[in-house]
Amino acid sequence: MRPLLAASTLLIALAASLPEGTVVSTSNAALFGDSNPPVSANRYGLPDFGDLVEQVGPAVVNISVVQQQQSSGDSPFANDPFYDFLRRFGVPTPDMPGQGGGGPRISRGIGSGFIVSADGYVLTNAHVVGEAGAEVTVTLIDKREFKAKVVGTDKRTDIAVIKIDARGLPTVKIGDAERARVGEWVVAVGSPFGFDHSVTAGIISAKARRLPDENYVPFLQTDVAINPGNSGGPLFNLGGEVIGINSQIYSRSGGFMGISFAIPIDVAMKVKDQLVTHGRVQRGRLGIAIQNVDKELAQSFGLPDARGALVANVEAESAAEKAGIKTGDVVLSVDGTRINDSADLPRLIGDRRPGTRVKLEVWRDGRSREVSATLDELSGDASAAARPGRGESAGGKLGLTARPLSSQEATQLGLAGGLVVESANGPAAKAGLERGDIILAINNQPVSNVAQFRQLLERAGNRFALLVQRGGSRIFVPVRLD
Repeated sequence: MRPLLAASTLLIALAASLPEGTVVSTSNAALFGDSNPPVSANRYGLPDFGDLVEQVGPAVVNISVVQQQQSSGDSPFANDPFYDFLRRFGVPTPDMPGQGGGGPRISRGIGSGFIVSADGYVLTNAHVVGEAGAEVTVTLIDKREFKAKVVGTDKRTDIAVIKIDARGLPTVKIGDAERARVGEWVVAVGSPFGFDHSVTAGIISAKARRLPDENYVPFLQTDVAINPGNSGGPLFNLGGEVIGINSQIYSRSGGFMGISFAIPIDVAMKVKDQLVTHGRVQRGRLGIAIQNVDKELAQSFGLPDARGALVANVEAESAAEKAGIKTGDVVLSVDGTRINDSADLPRLIGDRRPGTRVKLEVWRDGRSREVSATLDELSGDASAAARPGRGESAGGKLGLTARPLSSQEATQLGLAGGLVVESANGPAAKAGLERGDIILAINNQPVSNVAQFRQLLERAGNRFALLVQRGGSRIFVPVRLD
């Protein structure tokens, strides 16, 4: 079987086979659909990033961090310059107990950043500058070094702002990540493994990518080669504008595997403005637990399409409770901005300051309605746990065995009542119900005992949604009996 050729190899081969005198277009318009002056093209019509790199390179910086930490004595590699960065990127580190002693140790790290103002403000990742008290040094392309002050960090978005004492510095141009298109070329400049001002290129693979435990960043996914030390560096479009900050990679080996993630520059600049002005980031908060709406849940709630953020829990005395939002509501928009995925809601609310009044479009009882809420400030999370026991059949066709919560369990969990799942078979197991789940409601009708649950189940038909508490979270589970 003949192997596939890379696109660049195929194009070069094609161009070489053309008759002498044949013109191969090398214009930016022909290549990319518009004109981007920093990028030229070679004789084969492929992009040449040389001019772009010359233009943007002076505003990209190397960042080195030195910090004194208390050693746990667990790793002989604790003083390695790349140790913390390898751990950040998921590289297995050979922790070997009993070596290295237990006193203070010096931790060194490297990263990248870029200058956003001529008077010395630099953007990078929060994980690059580390904890408070670190000594941060910024090195420019002309080898000048400056001690930097950490203006502020925001761990939720992994953004940090640092400041050096200099004037008349070269700066980057800020682009618009919203206008970036999947498939377009992008370029990264940074210091992988300490090799400063290294350049790699690729394309945008996806936009608005969600990552685990990352609720406030709609990442740009690219195939640009990113390695430890690239963190905090800029991602440029072909116009020489920054559209993202390189932050993470997905890897099973610790090295680059073709998937990297960048924080959109609009997210970073909003955080930067708050850090410079206030020293911290303030985010609005509704006080609800949410989950995504799939096709099954949309049908259960009578939604015309599968979108929005389904409210699984409303915290007492929260902005949501005061606004009248209820468990089982589906939030469809915020101030007119449509919510397609549940992850859109935390970002839209988090972008607004505490005390802001917002208008929410909510789906309830088969129709949409508008509610207004005054946002609280983002705070911590709640947790709970369930304890299984012995139960009885909660409906033969469902394949579920359950028992009521005891009064002691209900008090400990802060619940008015519910059924503890003892076993799940048939449709219940297929829907994903598990031993230890606590069923709180069926189609938004609260349940407190098995007999009541059976009655509600008979009236629910073949498709319905169960509100379930699992561990510290509440979720809706769609169930089909046909």
